Amino acid sequence: MEFMTGVKQPETLELEELYAEEMEGKRVRVNGAVHTIRDMGEVAFVILRKRDGLLQCVYEEGKAGFDLKDLKEGAAVEAEGLLEKEERAPGGVELRLSGLKIFSLPAAPMPLPIAKWKLNTSLEAKLNMRSVSLRNVRERAKFKLQEGIVRGFRDFLYSQGFTEIHTPKIGAKSAEGGSNMFKLDYFHRPAVLQQSPQLYKQMMVGVFDRVFETGPVFRAEKHNTKRHLNEYTSLDLEMGYIDSFEDIMAMETGFLQYTMALLEKEYAKELRILNITLPRTDQIPVVRFDRAKELASEKYGRKIRNPFDLEPEEESLIGKYFQEEYGADFVFVTHYPSKKRPFYAMDDPEDSRYTLSFDLLYHGLEITTGGQRIHDYRMLADKIAARGMTEEGLEQYLDTFRYGMPPHGGLGIGLERLTMKLVGEDNVRETTLYPRDLSRLEP
Repeated sequence: MEFMTGVKQPETLELEELYAEEMEGKRVRVNGAVHTIRDMGEVAFVILRKRDGLLQCVYEEGKAGFDLKDLKEGAAVEAEGLLEKEERAPGGVELRLSGLKIFSLPAAPMPLPIAKWKLNTSLEAKLNMRSVSLRNVRERAKFKLQEGIVRGFRDFLYSQGFTEIHTPKIGAKSAEGGSNMFKLDYFHRPAVLQQSPQLYKQMMVGVFDRVFETGPVFRAEKHNTKRHLNEYTSLDLEMGYIDSFEDIMAMETGFLQYTMALLEKEYAKELRILNITLPRTDQIPVVRFDRAKELASEKYGRKIRNPFDLEPEEESLIGKYFQEEYGADFVFVTHYPSKKRPFYAMDDPEDSRYTLSFDLLYHGLEITTGGQRIHDYRMLADKIAARGMTEEGLEQYLDTFRYGMPPHGGLGIGLERLTMKLVGEDNVRETTLYPRDLSRLEP
């Protein structure tokens, strides 16, 4: 009888283990994929790609125990040899090969030049061959940083007493309403893909006080821009017993500070690869919606066309203004017009034309929408009626408020947009693993 007793420790080593000083001069085994081969004649450099970087291996004819001609780029192998210091090699070490086991050989040549420092090919080609293009070190680094953002979100919110939840993505009714919903047949009943976990996370505030979720959301918007996707990952939080919507902005500021410190400490290699300077998060300016529009208009001479919404160009100019005037990478724009916010948004008691809500702009792009919610049952029902909406499909949601709810608010962060601005890309598809837009349904 055999029993599993825990994680099996492999005999092969990872890069961090190879970098340790005591490993110099030792015979080691390591696995990985052949990233590239540089044949210099009697000597060749075989670069292995591992999950956390590259390892330079030295092939010497007659000493390596195999024929270099049997090896191809993309092969999965296990290498053995003597580890030596070499300052010019990635990580400062190299493996002088004495043996090699080939697990698999590619059936075709590599379709993209993944071994080059910059993958100089079109975005379309990168997306069509996504699983191959991401083998490029720089392309892969974007998504390691994206991992760090999600990790920071989770770790920070756990430290603040939040509970992680998982809500359904198929429902009878959507939180946001409108026409931009994907409709489907659910066992002969009409259903939609959720545009947001909003209603569910509000309901769970009555259970856990503070909740968060990371998951996909769906928008059937017929946009074909560099900033829009039809499926993206939303980082959502909702917190109860707040004093004002400023508590939500403060919580997001804390998340950003925690996450940037985490990236600096744990993802320094990826930051170096992409030559990224992390944004300032020590203090983030806060400006009212109407004042932000005025400031951008006055400084850059752009006429205010729509007093009830921010156009993309206005967002860009507002971001530019606060960077030039205050050196700020982020800016909170508050008090959005009520007509541009959903029914559950709390109106400003001093002026009901505006809401106690905000967007966070990062270098002129909206990455977050949030604010205080209506927590009083009667006030919520009245606002639904005033908007000419029906309560059909909202019964369970409204019942939550009928039986009492604390003052609360929350936000949703677009993960791909945040990553895009962090790494300096101008198309959100560059930081989306497998984008879904008007024209792309695969891979």
